Amino acid sequence: MEENSFYQEMSPELQQVANSVQLIRNELKKVIIGQEKMIDLLITGLLCGGHILIEGVPGIAKTLTAKLLAKTIATDFSRIQFTPDLMPTDVLGTLVFNQKTNDFSFKKGPIFSNIVLIDEINRSPAKTQAALLEVMEELKVSMDGESHAMGFPFFVIATQNPIEQEGTYKLPEAQLDRFIFRIKITYPDLEEEKQILYRFKEDFSNKQKDSVQAVVTVQQLQKCRDVVEHVHIKDELLDYIANIVFKTRNHGDLFLGASPRASLNIMKASKAVAAVNGRHFVTPDDSHFVTYPGLNHRIILTPDKELEGYDSSSVIKSIIEGIDVPR
Repeated sequence: MEENSFYQEMSPELQQVANSVQLIRNELKKVIIGQEKMIDLLITGLLCGGHILIEGVPGIAKTLTAKLLAKTIATDFSRIQFTPDLMPTDVLGTLVFNQKTNDFSFKKGPIFSNIVLIDEINRSPAKTQAALLEVMEELKVSMDGESHAMGFPFFVIATQNPIEQEGTYKLPEAQLDRFIFRIKITYPDLEEEKQILYRFKEDFSNKQKDSVQAVVTVQQLQKCRDVVEHVHIKDELLDYIANIVFKTRNHGDLFLGASPRASLNIMKASKAVAAVNGRHFVTPDDSHFVTYPGLNHRIILTPDKELEGYDSSSVIKSIIEGIDVPR
Protein backbone atom coordinates (compact mmCIF):
# COMPACT_ATOMS: atom_id res chain seq x y z
CA MET A 1 0.00 0.00 0.00
CA GLU A 2 2.72 2.44 0.97
CA GLU A 3 4.74 1.47 -2.09
CA ASN A 4 1.80 2.19 -4.41
CA SER A 5 1.18 5.61 -2.85
CA PHE A 6 4.91 6.33 -3.12
CA TYR A 7 4.90 5.62 -6.86
CA GLN A 8 1.77 7.77 -7.31
CA GLU A 9 3.60 10.72 -5.76
CA MET A 10 6.46 10.44 -8.26
CA SER A 11 6.56 12.63 -11.34
CA PRO A 12 5.88 10.80 -14.63
CA GLU A 13 9.53 11.24 -15.59
CA LEU A 14 10.83 9.68 -12.38
CA GLN A 15 8.27 6.91 -12.64
CA GLN A 16 9.57 6.08 -16.12
CA VAL A 17 13.11 5.77 -14.71
CA ALA A 18 11.92 3.55 -11.85
CA ASN A 19 9.82 1.41 -14.19
CA SER A 20 12.66 0.98 -16.69
CA VAL A 21 15.09 -0.04 -13.96
CA GLN A 22 12.63 -2.53 -12.50
CA LEU A 23 12.04 -4.09 -15.92
CA ILE A 24 15.82 -4.52 -16.39
CA ARG A 25 16.17 -6.05 -12.92
CA ASN A 26 13.31 -8.48 -13.55
CA GLU A 27 14.92 -9.70 -16.76
CA LEU A 28 18.31 -10.19 -15.12
CA LYS A 29 16.76 -12.09 -12.20
CA LYS A 30 15.51 -14.72 -14.64
CA VAL A 31 19.10 -16.00 -14.75
CA ILE A 32 21.27 -14.18 -12.20
CA ILE A 33 20.93 -15.14 -8.53
CA GLY A 34 22.26 -12.67 -5.98
CA GLN A 35 24.80 -10.00 -6.99
CA GLU A 36 22.15 -7.31 -6.40
CA LYS A 37 24.70 -4.59 -5.67
CA MET A 38 26.64 -5.32 -8.85
CA ILE A 39 23.44 -5.13 -10.87
CA ASP A 40 22.42 -1.85 -9.21
CA LEU A 41 25.84 -0.31 -9.85
CA LEU A 42 25.82 -1.46 -13.49
CA ILE A 43 22.42 0.18 -13.99
CA THR A 44 23.66 3.32 -12.21
CA GLY A 45 26.64 3.53 -14.57
CA LEU A 46 24.38 3.05 -17.58
CA LEU A 47 22.08 5.87 -16.42
CA CYS A 48 24.84 8.41 -15.81
CA GLY A 49 27.07 7.56 -18.77
CA GLY A 50 30.01 6.04 -16.90
CA HIS A 51 32.03 2.97 -17.85
CA ILE A 52 32.52 0.15 -15.35
CA LEU A 53 35.30 -2.25 -14.41
CA ILE A 54 34.21 -5.52 -12.76
CA GLU A 55 36.83 -7.41 -10.79
CA GLY A 56 36.42 -10.90 -9.41
CA VAL A 57 37.55 -14.51 -9.62
CA PRO A 58 36.37 -16.70 -12.52
CA GLY A 59 32.94 -18.32 -12.45
CA ILE A 60 30.89 -15.71 -10.56
CA ALA A 61 28.84 -14.41 -13.53
CA LYS A 62 30.79 -11.25 -14.36
CA THR A 63 30.63 -11.81 -18.11
CA LEU A 64 27.16 -13.35 -18.06
CA THR A 65 25.66 -10.40 -16.16
CA ALA A 66 27.20 -7.90 -18.57
CA LYS A 67 25.90 -9.84 -21.60
CA LEU A 68 22.41 -10.12 -20.15
CA LEU A 69 22.30 -6.44 -19.22
CA ALA A 70 23.08 -5.64 -22.85
CA LYS A 71 20.20 -7.89 -23.95
CA THR A 72 17.72 -5.87 -21.88
CA ILE A 73 18.44 -2.75 -23.95
CA ALA A 74 17.19 -2.69 -27.55
CA THR A 75 20.57 -1.78 -29.01
CA ASP A 76 23.82 -3.21 -30.41
CA PHE A 77 26.23 -5.28 -28.34
CA SER A 78 29.74 -6.55 -28.96
CA ARG A 79 32.20 -8.57 -26.93
CA ILE A 80 35.96 -8.25 -27.29
CA GLN A 81 38.22 -10.84 -25.70
CA PHE A 82 41.49 -9.12 -24.82
CA THR A 83 44.58 -11.25 -25.43
CA PRO A 84 48.34 -10.53 -25.36
CA ASP A 85 48.52 -10.35 -29.17
CA LEU A 86 45.52 -8.01 -29.63
CA MET A 87 46.47 -4.84 -31.51
CA PRO A 88 44.75 -1.41 -31.31
CA THR A 89 43.49 -1.81 -34.88
CA ASP A 90 41.80 -5.08 -33.87
CA VAL A 91 39.66 -3.02 -31.50
CA LEU A 92 39.27 0.34 -33.24
CA GLY A 93 39.29 -0.63 -36.91
CA THR A 94 41.66 -0.08 -39.81
CA LEU A 95 42.02 1.52 -43.22
CA VAL A 96 41.20 -0.83 -46.10
CA PHE A 97 41.98 -0.19 -49.76
CA ASN A 98 38.81 -0.08 -51.86
CA GLN A 99 39.56 -1.15 -55.45
CA LYS A 100 36.28 0.29 -56.75
CA THR A 101 37.01 3.80 -55.54
CA ASN A 102 40.79 3.44 -55.76
CA ASP A 103 41.00 4.88 -52.25
CA PHE A 104 41.27 3.86 -48.63
CA SER A 105 38.14 3.56 -46.51
CA PHE A 106 37.77 3.04 -42.78
CA LYS A 107 36.52 -0.37 -41.66
CA LYS A 108 35.08 -0.05 -38.18
CA GLY A 109 36.26 -2.38 -35.43
CA PRO A 110 34.14 -4.10 -32.76
CA ILE A 111 34.40 -1.07 -30.46
CA PHE A 112 31.77 0.58 -32.69
CA SER A 113 28.80 -0.74 -30.78
CA ASN A 114 26.51 0.62 -28.09
CA ILE A 115 27.26 -1.72 -25.20
CA VAL A 116 30.74 -3.22 -25.33
CA LEU A 117 32.00 -6.00 -23.09
CA ILE A 118 35.79 -6.14 -22.73
CA ASP A 119 36.69 -9.51 -21.27
CA GLU A 120 39.95 -9.66 -19.28
CA ILE A 121 41.07 -6.13 -20.09
CA ASN A 122 44.38 -6.68 -18.28
CA ARG A 123 45.49 -9.40 -20.74
CA SER A 124 46.32 -6.97 -23.56
CA PRO A 125 49.41 -4.75 -23.65
CA ALA A 126 49.40 -1.10 -22.64
CA LYS A 127 49.13 0.18 -26.22
CA THR A 128 45.82 -1.62 -26.80
CA GLN A 129 44.49 -0.64 -23.37
CA ALA A 130 45.36 3.00 -24.04
CA ALA A 131 43.59 2.95 -27.40
CA LEU A 132 40.41 1.60 -25.79
CA LEU A 133 40.48 4.02 -22.89
CA GLU A 134 41.01 6.97 -25.20
CA VAL A 135 37.78 6.07 -27.01
CA MET A 136 36.02 5.79 -23.65
CA GLU A 137 37.07 9.34 -22.81
CA GLU A 138 36.74 11.05 -26.20
CA LEU A 139 33.75 9.04 -27.51
CA LYS A 140 35.36 8.95 -30.95
CA VAL A 141 38.05 7.18 -32.96
CA SER A 142 40.56 9.24 -34.93
CA MET A 143 42.03 7.53 -37.97
CA ASP A 144 44.01 9.11 -40.82
CA GLY A 145 42.97 12.61 -39.79
CA GLU A 146 39.26 11.80 -39.62
CA SER A 147 37.09 11.40 -36.52
CA HIS A 148 34.47 8.68 -36.24
CA ALA A 149 31.99 9.34 -33.43
CA MET A 150 30.51 6.64 -31.24
CA GLY A 151 26.76 6.21 -31.16
CA PHE A 152 24.38 6.53 -28.20
CA PRO A 153 24.62 4.86 -25.82
CA PHE A 154 28.30 3.99 -25.60
CA PHE A 155 28.77 1.94 -22.46
CA VAL A 156 31.88 -0.13 -21.77
CA ILE A 157 31.90 -2.94 -19.21
CA ALA A 158 35.37 -4.37 -18.64
CA THR A 159 36.25 -7.41 -16.55
CA GLN A 160 39.47 -8.60 -14.97
CA ASN A 161 40.61 -11.42 -12.71
CA PRO A 162 42.64 -10.10 -9.75
CA ILE A 163 44.16 -13.50 -8.93
CA GLU A 164 46.00 -14.44 -12.11
CA GLN A 165 49.01 -12.18 -12.70
CA GLU A 166 50.97 -14.22 -15.24
CA GLY A 167 50.56 -12.87 -18.76
CA THR A 168 48.69 -9.77 -17.62
CA TYR A 169 49.35 -6.04 -17.94
CA LYS A 170 48.27 -3.95 -14.97
CA LEU A 171 46.09 -0.98 -15.81
CA PRO A 172 47.88 2.28 -14.90
CA GLU A 173 46.16 4.58 -12.42
CA ALA A 174 45.52 7.21 -15.10
CA GLN A 175 43.58 4.65 -17.11
CA LEU A 176 41.73 3.20 -14.13
CA ASP A 177 40.52 6.75 -13.45
CA ARG A 178 38.43 6.57 -16.66
CA PHE A 179 36.06 4.06 -15.05
CA ILE A 180 33.27 5.48 -12.93
CA PHE A 181 33.27 2.34 -10.72
CA ARG A 182 35.41 -0.65 -10.00
CA ILE A 183 32.99 -3.28 -8.74
CA LYS A 184 34.66 -5.98 -6.66
CA ILE A 185 32.49 -9.08 -6.46
CA THR A 186 32.96 -12.22 -4.43
CA TYR A 187 31.55 -15.74 -4.26
CA PRO A 188 27.82 -16.18 -3.57
CA ASP A 189 26.82 -17.13 -0.06
CA LEU A 190 25.62 -20.65 0.76
CA GLU A 191 21.90 -19.97 0.21
CA GLU A 192 22.56 -18.27 -3.12
CA GLU A 193 24.70 -21.20 -4.25
CA LYS A 194 21.89 -23.60 -3.36
CA GLN A 195 19.46 -21.48 -5.41
CA ILE A 196 21.86 -21.62 -8.37
CA LEU A 197 21.86 -25.43 -8.21
CA TYR A 198 18.08 -25.62 -7.86
CA ARG A 199 17.51 -23.31 -10.82
CA PHE A 200 19.88 -25.04 -13.23
CA LYS A 201 19.52 -28.68 -12.15
CA GLU A 202 17.59 -29.43 -15.38
CA ASP A 203 19.14 -26.74 -17.57
CA PHE A 204 22.74 -27.77 -18.22
CA SER A 205 23.11 -25.54 -21.28
CA ASN A 206 21.67 -22.47 -19.49
CA LYS A 207 18.78 -22.04 -21.92
CA GLN A 208 17.14 -19.69 -19.43
CA LYS A 209 19.38 -16.89 -20.64
CA ASP A 210 17.52 -17.00 -23.96
CA SER A 211 14.38 -15.85 -22.17
CA VAL A 212 15.95 -12.47 -21.34
CA GLN A 213 14.42 -9.85 -23.63
CA ALA A 214 14.96 -6.20 -24.52
CA VAL A 215 12.65 -4.15 -22.28
CA VAL A 216 14.08 -0.63 -22.69
CA THR A 217 14.58 1.26 -25.96
CA VAL A 218 17.39 3.68 -26.76
CA GLN A 219 14.88 6.54 -26.70
CA GLN A 220 13.68 5.54 -23.23
CA LEU A 221 17.27 5.31 -22.01
CA GLN A 222 18.00 8.80 -23.35
CA LYS A 223 14.95 10.16 -21.51
CA CYS A 224 16.10 8.43 -18.32
CA ARG A 225 19.53 10.06 -18.62
CA ASP A 226 17.90 13.46 -19.10
CA VAL A 227 15.88 12.92 -15.92
CA VAL A 228 19.02 11.90 -13.99
CA GLU A 229 20.87 15.01 -15.16
CA HIS A 230 18.16 17.27 -13.73
CA VAL A 231 17.92 15.61 -10.30
CA HIS A 232 18.60 18.25 -7.66
CA ILE A 233 21.64 18.06 -5.39
CA LYS A 234 22.06 20.75 -2.75
CA ASP A 235 25.31 22.66 -2.28
CA GLU A 236 25.90 21.16 1.17
CA LEU A 237 25.99 17.69 -0.34
CA LEU A 238 28.35 18.83 -3.10
CA ASP A 239 30.64 20.19 -0.37
CA TYR A 240 30.37 16.84 1.42
CA ILE A 241 31.44 14.91 -1.69
CA ALA A 242 34.30 17.35 -2.30
CA ASN A 243 35.51 16.95 1.30
CA ILE A 244 35.56 13.16 1.04
CA VAL A 245 37.61 13.20 -2.16
CA PHE A 246 39.90 16.00 -0.93
CA LYS A 247 40.78 14.07 2.23
CA THR A 248 42.07 11.16 0.14
CA ARG A 249 44.85 13.47 -1.10
CA ASN A 250 46.34 14.24 2.32
CA HIS A 251 45.56 11.04 4.22
CA GLY A 252 48.51 9.47 6.02
CA ASP A 253 47.63 5.94 4.89
CA LEU A 254 47.45 6.82 1.19
CA PHE A 255 50.26 7.19 -1.31
CA LEU A 256 47.89 8.50 -4.01
CA GLY A 257 44.54 10.23 -3.62
CA ALA A 258 41.58 10.64 -5.97
CA SER A 259 41.33 13.21 -8.75
CA PRO A 260 38.54 15.77 -9.32
CA ARG A 261 37.09 13.28 -11.82
CA ALA A 262 36.18 11.16 -8.79
CA SER A 263 34.13 14.02 -7.31
CA LEU A 264 32.29 14.55 -10.58
CA ASN A 265 31.57 10.85 -11.00
CA ILE A 266 30.29 10.44 -7.43
CA MET A 267 27.99 13.42 -7.98
CA LYS A 268 26.64 12.00 -11.26
CA ALA A 269 26.18 8.53 -9.79
CA SER A 270 24.45 9.93 -6.69
CA LYS A 271 21.90 11.63 -8.92
CA ALA A 272 21.30 8.38 -10.79
CA VAL A 273 20.75 6.47 -7.53
CA ALA A 274 18.26 9.12 -6.38
CA ALA A 275 16.32 8.87 -9.66
CA VAL A 276 16.26 5.06 -9.49
CA ASN A 277 14.76 5.37 -6.01
CA GLY A 278 12.06 7.73 -7.28
CA ARG A 279 13.43 10.96 -5.83
CA HIS A 280 14.11 14.27 -7.56
CA PHE A 281 16.76 15.12 -4.95
CA VAL A 282 19.96 13.45 -3.69
CA THR A 283 20.44 12.28 -0.10
CA PRO A 284 23.71 11.43 1.70
CA ASP A 285 22.76 7.73 1.50
CA ASP A 286 22.77 7.97 -2.30
CA SER A 287 26.34 9.29 -2.20
CA HIS A 288 27.43 6.67 0.35
CA PHE A 289 26.17 3.89 -1.93
CA VAL A 290 28.51 4.94 -4.77
CA THR A 291 31.48 6.35 -2.83
CA TYR A 292 33.38 3.10 -2.26
CA PRO A 293 33.06 1.70 -5.82
CA GLY A 294 33.78 5.22 -7.07
CA LEU A 295 37.01 5.60 -5.06
CA ASN A 296 38.54 2.16 -4.52
CA HIS A 297 40.41 2.14 -7.86
CA ARG A 298 41.56 5.75 -7.58
CA ILE A 299 43.55 5.55 -4.36
CA ILE A 300 46.78 3.71 -3.51
CA LEU A 301 47.78 2.67 0.00
CA THR A 302 51.25 3.44 1.30
CA PRO A 303 53.63 0.44 1.14
CA ASP A 304 53.61 0.17 4.95
CA LYS A 305 49.82 -0.12 5.09
CA GLU A 306 49.80 -2.71 2.31
CA LEU A 307 52.30 -4.80 4.25
CA GLU A 308 50.10 -4.52 7.33
CA GLY A 309 47.18 -5.97 5.38
CA TYR A 310 45.05 -2.83 5.13
CA ASP A 311 42.71 -2.35 2.19
CA SER A 312 41.18 0.70 0.57
CA SER A 313 37.72 0.07 2.03
CA SER A 314 38.90 0.68 5.60
CA VAL A 315 40.54 3.97 4.61
CA ILE A 316 37.46 5.17 2.70
CA LYS A 317 35.27 4.20 5.66
CA SER A 318 37.46 6.16 8.10
CA ILE A 319 37.35 9.23 5.84
CA ILE A 320 33.55 9.13 5.56
CA GLU A 321 33.14 8.65 9.32
CA GLY A 322 35.38 11.65 9.98
CA ILE A 323 33.20 14.11 8.05
CA ASP A 324 29.90 15.48 9.33
CA VAL A 325 26.97 14.36 7.20
CA PRO A 326 24.88 17.28 5.88
CA ARG A 327 21.28 17.40 7.08
